[in-house]
Amino acid sequence: MPTTLEEKSRITARVPAELRETLEQAAQLQGATLNQFVVQSAFQEAQRIVERETLIRLSQRDAQKVFSLLDHPPKPNARLKEAVKTSRAKVRV
Repeated sequence: MPTTLEEKSRITARVPAELRETLEQAAQLQGATLNQFVVQSAFQEAQRIVERETLIRLSQRDAQKVFSLLDHPPKPNARLKEAVKTSRAKVRV
């Protein structure tokens, strides 16, 4: 995370008084400033969303199926062969 003033940028938000009071109370309970609390909470949520949208989670059974298909791929069928043919006709390498 940035540590110098030159590397930091400002984010501002207008919130209703009731929401601000709740945020301030939560920040105080955590021993943080309002700014620290809001930034840390937003960062944690952002990390959670990025992880959820970029990682693929499989059950053990599904993972075994994927590994099995990688180790023993099925032979190309007619649809796959046609798709490759069409792709090669459209894409120049």
